[in-house]
Amino acid sequence: MLMTTSELSPGERSGMTAEEAAALYRLMTWLSPSFPVGAFSYSSGVEWAVEAGDITDAASLRDWLAAMLTDGSGFCDSVFLAQAHRAASAQDEAALRESAELAAAFVPSRERQLETSTQGRAFIDIARAAWACDGIDAMVAACGSAIVYPVAVGVVSAAHAVPLAPAMHAFLHALVSNWISAGARLVPLGQTDSQRILASLEPDVVSTAKRALAAALDDLGSATFRADLASLRHETQYTRLFRS
Repeated sequence: MLMTTSELSPGERSGMTAEEAAALYRLMTWLSPSFPVGAFSYSSGVEWAVEAGDITDAASLRDWLAAMLTDGSGFCDSVFLAQAHRAASAQDEAALRESAELAAAFVPSRERQLETSTQGRAFIDIARAAWACDGIDAMVAACGSAIVYPVAVGVVSAAHAVPLAPAMHAFLHALVSNWISAGARLVPLGQTDSQRILASLEPDVVSTAKRALAAALDDLGSATFRADLASLRHETQYTRLFRS
């Protein structure tokens, strides 16, 4: 049975504003696995962790990723995204450069540097080519030469007036999804187990985003030494499917 306009709730009648719809559309595109930044070719050290026996099944993959998310690169990258977004929104070039340079220096290994800088540059170039936006060139120039992935997402989102909170959650969802995809191919795991891990990490994504939104650069720090070692040791791993 069809519903008349009068029978719809106020939220259903009004729907999203044009700005909200545009922001959602762009986030779904930019942080989709099909957006060509090459994320599928990186594992962030998960490949070495599988070979070393740290990750052997769905439960151990879930625990490893939860630590990376809440106490490692996931949290740190979220802070950098937030700081870059706020600086770009305020057109504060000095703060934007500080965040971008610190984010580039914060990466613990050569391969992780390759991973995040390559994706960052690809994200900027493709988004800028497909979605013309006033002011984005000046924001990119203010960052300096090295623009890592979370800073790129923050800058582009700010340039398009995409609110910070949904950009943060979309970024973390994409990050975790790519880690799970790498783990699923390496362990290996089935699609159902992969989705169970993604579902179980939802509270961790929410709490990490909340912490990062309230954090300053002075709050940066990680406690995932084993994951950092994994990214370092992957550089000399004999058999590799991934670039990191």
